[in-house]
Amino acid sequence: MSKIVELIDEHHRKTTDTQRGHMGGSILGNPCERALWYMFRWTFKENFPGRIRRLFRRGHNEEQTIVSDLRKIGIDIRDVGNNQARVEFGSHVSGSIDGVIKSGVPGHETDQFIAEFKTHNQKSFDGVSRHGVQKSKPGHYAQMQVYMLGKKIYKSLYIAVNKNNDEMYTEIVEFDKEYAERLLRKGEWISLADEAPPRISKDPTWFACKFCPAKHICHGGKPTKQVNCRTCAHSEPKPNGTWTCNRHNADNIPEDFQHKGCEDHILHRDVVPWSRMEGDDPNVVTFEINGQFVKNGNGKDCFASSELVSNVDACLNTDEFMENLRSDFGAKISG
Repeated sequence: MSKIVELIDEHHRKTTDTQRGHMGGSILGNPCERALWYMFRWTFKENFPGRIRRLFRRGHNEEQTIVSDLRKIGIDIRDVGNNQARVEFGSHVSGSIDGVIKSGVPGHETDQFIAEFKTHNQKSFDGVSRHGVQKSKPGHYAQMQVYMLGKKIYKSLYIAVNKNNDEMYTEIVEFDKEYAERLLRKGEWISLADEAPPRISKDPTWFACKFCPAKHICHGGKPTKQVNCRTCAHSEPKPNGTWTCNRHNADNIPEDFQHKGCEDHILHRDVVPWSRMEGDDPNVVTFEINGQFVKNGNGKDCFASSELVSNVDACLNTDEFMENLRSDFGAKISG
């Protein structure tokens, strides 16, 4: 009956995630600032196999079980599930917390805690239970530090569950104010940066780069495949958490519109591998691609961003017939 599993996994594989609009507190522990910039700029979409998506679901569902168990032993935990508390720092940095403990943690009965729940495979669980969360899971540690800073609650309760045998590990994490504030500053400047930060390594086989979802852009010499407001050179993030469009003088681009963009999109210089030349018209840019000069924009003799990122070779080798289709009938080159 493997067909059943195949169909289930195919169903989950087709599930698409909406890219988050903010710089999440849960990712600030990522040591590669360039990867965070690519993520915040929506330069890629991750396509997970169905089995991996089912694992994500298991982790999410486990939160309800942990909350139930904590309440049964007298721990007062609130702001969970669909009512999670949020931290909002401005400058696009925010996040959601698994729960807020008001009281009842043994030995700390009157103290408040940020609650953070994670599921682990055997190897991962062994690491965190032996070495602690700061050493074995620095990303989780950073996440809790940011949440403690945002909520002004200066202890976190970390609960790890082994997916193999349901073994549990708990740890109290103390607040590190200096580190948390450094993470916040990092998130703020990356989200507002007009240029992609430097690579963490020049070696694409290095562990932090090898499995990065932005590797094809950063190391592979490929353009982004995503055409949206955040990959457009006209848009600009602002410190108040909004995005503006310098092409259309829009002060606050709605997030749902940002996913679609408009026909005036031109590719940001750091989401493509091509040399870019400025001209007199701010609404058109010229890229040098394989020795040819190609205009990008919404105008005569220009290629739309969607055409360039989907099939650059076809754009470089258009014939008279194709040009007539494009100019007379509005045809677009696709992959």
